[in-house]
Amino acid sequence: MTFSSSEQRREFIAGIPKAELHLHIEGSLEPEMMFALARRNAIEIPFASADEVRAAYNFSNLQDFLDIYYQGMNVLRTEQDFYDLTMAYFQRLQADNVIHAEIFFDPQGHTGRGIAFATAIDGILRAMDDAQSQLDISSQLIMCFLRHLSEEDAFATLAEATPYLDRISAVGLDSSELGHPPSKFAEVFAKAKSLGLKAVAHAGEEGPPEYIWEALDLLKVDRIDHGNRSLEDSRLIERLRENQMALTVCPLSNLSLCVVDKLEGHPLKAMLELGLRATINSDDPAYFGGYLNDNYDAMAAALNLDKEAIITLAKNSFTGSFLNEKAIKKSLKNIDDYVSGFNR
Repeated sequence: MTFSSSEQRREFIAGIPKAELHLHIEGSLEPEMMFALARRNAIEIPFASADEVRAAYNFSNLQDFLDIYYQGMNVLRTEQDFYDLTMAYFQRLQADNVIHAEIFFDPQGHTGRGIAFATAIDGILRAMDDAQSQLDISSQLIMCFLRHLSEEDAFATLAEATPYLDRISAVGLDSSELGHPPSKFAEVFAKAKSLGLKAVAHAGEEGPPEYIWEALDLLKVDRIDHGNRSLEDSRLIERLRENQMALTVCPLSNLSLCVVDKLEGHPLKAMLELGLRATINSDDPAYFGGYLNDNYDAMAAALNLDKEAIITLAKNSFTGSFLNEKAIKKSLKNIDDYVSGFNR
């Protein structure tokens, strides 16, 4: 099914129910909020205006981005800061008709600069609760380990999380990929799984297909974040297709970080054609120029995605989620009802 116009396609994307599975909450820190929090907390930042911050968002690789990402994170100091950051993200989700989100947070990026674990997570959790009650958006929290740090440090973070394990759905692995293979964290992931947590890992963004194999076989992940380079390995494609392992693909992030040269060359459509459970996500939207619908719109335009592809992507965002079966079935029915109404 094709669209009669780009306007009709954008309208369809805007209204279809969807979930987001790959979002770093610290990466939703908009320049305006960065300045507001810097003033509130009397912190000097090396930029004179929000426009100057945006001008600095010109990345050639993942490390360029991470350097400014950790710099921006420094304005987050109080529980209220983390609440305001997270609630602003949920309000943006409501505008995109996103009804479920699974959010990454990086506690080591905060504890390493003297912010208590509880300060960060309490603010995030309070916003998650308010988003459910006030906006009817459900969410789950994924605690990431920073892969440029040691596994010993990750174990310490997991220990700090003990009082909150009933509110944390999974552990993840992010930060600088090259030179930090998933195998480096095999023991801490095994411990987390033994505690009943699910597992995800960034793999195959800049790292080779071997990193995806390690995430699957050594970390026993339930989902792969990014996974672009899986298409370089036919055996890996078959493994991912057979297991219907969700891939949380982030198109505008890939473009900003030069993972792809142009969106027209993005592997998302090929993933769908190969039967992989690909999803669209925004990653760090404040830094990469777009929230979830922006990513859908950009991909649909660049790859000429038809209605069926967009429906598949929206459904994949729920079948690839950590929602229970009842919630997934309800969400899929919501999509079918929306499509039926749109077609009339």
